Amino acid sequence: MSVPRAPAAAGPGDAPQEAIAAAMALGRLDAHDQAALVRTGQRDATDLAEAAIVRAGCLDPALGALSHRAFAAARAQAAALDVARRAGRELPAMAGVPWLPKDSLDIPGMPSRGGSRTRTSVPASAAWPYARRLEDAGLVAIGKSAMPEFGLMPSSEPLLGPVVANPWSLAHSPGGSSGGAAAAVAAGIVPLAHGSDGAGSIRMPAACCGVVGLKPGRGAQVRARGHHAIEDLLVSDGLLARSVRDVAWAFAATHPRTPAVVTAPSARRLRIGVLADGLTGEAPHPEVARALEAAATLCAGLGHGVDACAWPVPQADLARALTHLWSCLAGDAEQLAAAALGADTAARALEPWTRALAAWNRQHCDGDALEHAYALLGRLPAALSAFHRRYDVLLTPVVRTPPPPLGALAPDRPFETLMPALFDWMSYTPLQNLAGTPAIALPLAATPTGLPVGVQFAADRGGEALLLALALEVEQAAPWAGRWPPHSVAGAHADTSPSPQARLTA
Repeated sequence: MSVPRAPAAAGPGDAPQEAIAAAMALGRLDAHDQAALVRTGQRDATDLAEAAIVRAGCLDPALGALSHRAFAAARAQAAALDVARRAGRELPAMAGVPWLPKDSLDIPGMPSRGGSRTRTSVPASAAWPYARRLEDAGLVAIGKSAMPEFGLMPSSEPLLGPVVANPWSLAHSPGGSSGGAAAAVAAGIVPLAHGSDGAGSIRMPAACCGVVGLKPGRGAQVRARGHHAIEDLLVSDGLLARSVRDVAWAFAATHPRTPAVVTAPSARRLRIGVLADGLTGEAPHPEVARALEAAATLCAGLGHGVDACAWPVPQADLARALTHLWSCLAGDAEQLAAAALGADTAARALEPWTRALAAWNRQHCDGDALEHAYALLGRLPAALSAFHRRYDVLLTPVVRTPPPPLGALAPDRPFETLMPALFDWMSYTPLQNLAGTPAIALPLAATPTGLPVGVQFAADRGGEALLLALALEVEQAAPWAGRWPPHSVAGAHADTSPSPQARLTA
């Protein structure tokens, strides 16, 4: 694609139409192509930062993907990269590429509110190794992405705000908890955005927004947050992107042993087991079932062996362990908020879902329940290893239905109906969090109305390279690079008048 250089604007509120068009054209490039422009001297890092700021001003007012804007800091970081390049210093791999960390990832100078009204806007003073790796690679953060309170919901509708809309349909959810990240990438505001995944929070929004999301296996990334007994077991981090090569680079860049980046499909043919029913035993929505069947047919056409399979462990045991461990996170959040704010203030500030889940935890999660949950976690590695001796890869849906309407999984919905609806919808992704195995969501299908429907490929511990090689092969066989949402750099909003630029602040 020929990408015109954006004419300089006198200020953020008066960008000319040609500057907006140039920014939209840059937004259609993935991270590798944007980095190449800087590396070859065709663009400055400041050009990429300014273009991302313009795109945020044009597209985000309707999406609500950004929870915090750090435009002045992004400009300063990009300018420093340009100074280094002009001085002849070698730039890092992704120098100048704009990205969004999630609201829960500590970035110096930015608040980490975690989507909660119980947190202050005091900026973080230090970063954990994960964020430092990405900064060292030259990525330029233009702000932070929105998420539900403490990541405890699979839809990104925090009462703190903003409520995040899906760029394929502004009336639908982008998923969660990394919903702001997926929406921003799908719309082309940034080519990369950080997600964290404790029960599907990278893969679910990737599927809802039509982008790629890899959840690494346990121990396959440097530390992204402080030590926590449950989060260290369940949560993995990754960058969502539109291309597999961007996701593959991000995985290698943040791995403890910095493996070689997966750049090509493998000649190896795989044994793929296909699983349709979710943890609750319910069959997938017909559109999701069709997407799963189409993915299985595609893989068979590529020469892989494809067969129906059963769950590697009893679904009821997995669902019970997930609910008990997940509710512990709400209990921790409630206690921390009460300690910081006082019990009464915390009760008013915490969302109804968080409070109710914490109460459920107190009623149902005693020592015996935790013992059974941790015992299951101890059995899962051997059970998954035995399963993957028969099947190299497990193919499943990502969620049970297409993206739900906004409000269907809102945190102020009555708990007695929200809890079963939530765990029923997200009943395919938690297995890999509990087992510590990797999985990747790919945007292979859509409903007749255009809503994305993703599928999930999962492998045994240490199988990230296998999944990425398969994903590259699938991407080549059924490319999605040309599919853009209506509300994106390639949609009608690419011609938005300069007026939204008035929303931009330095």
